[in-house]
Amino acid sequence: MTAFLARNPDQERPADPNARAPEIGIVFACVLGNALEFYDFTTYTFFAVEIGKTFFPNHDPVVSLLISVATFGVGFFTRPLGGLVIGAFADHAGRKPAMMLTIALMALGMLLLALTPPFASIGYAAPVIVVGARLLQGFALGGEVGPATSYLVEIAPDDRRGRLASWQIASQGAALLTAGIVGFTLAHLLQPHAMTLWGWRIALLLGLTIVPGGIYIRQRLPETAHITHERQRQSALRVLGRLLTGHPMPLLLALVAIMASTISTYVGLYMTTYAETALHLHTPTAITAPLIGGLTTIVFALAGGWLADRYGRRVVMLLPRIVLVLAIYPAFLFLNGHASLVTLLMTTGLMSALGSLSAAAVIVAVPESLPESVRASGLSTAYAFAVTVFGGTTQFVLTWLIHVSHDPLAPAWYMIVSGVLGVIAMALMPETKGKPLPGD
Repeated sequence: MTAFLARNPDQERPADPNARAPEIGIVFACVLGNALEFYDFTTYTFFAVEIGKTFFPNHDPVVSLLISVATFGVGFFTRPLGGLVIGAFADHAGRKPAMMLTIALMALGMLLLALTPPFASIGYAAPVIVVGARLLQGFALGGEVGPATSYLVEIAPDDRRGRLASWQIASQGAALLTAGIVGFTLAHLLQPHAMTLWGWRIALLLGLTIVPGGIYIRQRLPETAHITHERQRQSALRVLGRLLTGHPMPLLLALVAIMASTISTYVGLYMTTYAETALHLHTPTAITAPLIGGLTTIVFALAGGWLADRYGRRVVMLLPRIVLVLAIYPAFLFLNGHASLVTLLMTTGLMSALGSLSAAAVIVAVPESLPESVRASGLSTAYAFAVTVFGGTTQFVLTWLIHVSHDPLAPAWYMIVSGVLGVIAMALMPETKGKPLPGD
């Protein structure tokens, strides 16, 4: 940590946003953490039943699943702390050291989860280690999106900020697609007993193979923030105080807009479990949902970034979100009346396409509305709190609601309420297309 806090002369000479940098390498390095998060969490969701049996055995399979899903959400409790601490660190020390810290902590958390022995071998130490790993991951992930997205926005030319930032959303789709392919392959190759014993561990370890390359590229990135001696001397608490007192309305609107995107994303992540438990589809069929979800997220997120650069942030945020609010109930109603592979893929694809179009514009509009000195901390804080309160609880809430109410349409109602709130927040956000990034 002291190495990160040490003054680096390179941090005082930010990269020229108009320079011809190796764009592919920069994008890969910046979206790696977000992609790793979604690969990890998607894999955890795919194998929630198997993980529940491994670490949380119970005579009632519903209780075992609920505990497993709840553990999935435990990591979200440390996200706000990570968003506050690492986001502020990125604003007073630089984007690059913050991104190096988060990727290292993420990798450690994933490794702990993948290698922890089962409950049958080490007893209650197993769930304790698993919960600890989720908490560590949550802390790192809370501080990942703010610095990485701020970096993309700052290094991009003014007319390409949407396209570069949209890769953050597209990377989620790539992670979903990859995790879906891995999960689909393992589900077809392994027997249920082998899947519970070690199959899901292989899926997690495969995700870690990209970490060394990501760390190497991040080390070689230039700094984009103007880190002066005065800003280096400021504490993280002072950065956060300036954010909360000087920019409360942009922060609130960002939180609500990200909340709507988060809920639709995590309902999409829930579709595998939903297909198995509510629609009673076989696991090999259910696990194909992320394949179409990932593919449509990649395509429509990149399309959303391009449209946001061409037509503006606000219209691309609003129109897809409004259509999703209107279409989601009929889609779930049709899915439940005609449950099959085709209708599952159609519903998942619809959610992913419309949600990704809107989210791509949101992810660039939020940092563009904040000055550089609080940009990373502002986005990290809004993102971390929105994902903690709504992303971390979505799967548990939906599992509980469906179980208690016996209403398989609960996910649609949840998305409608959050979508309406998101539309209001997005309508109140300023248009930032074509405007220079705000200074201090």
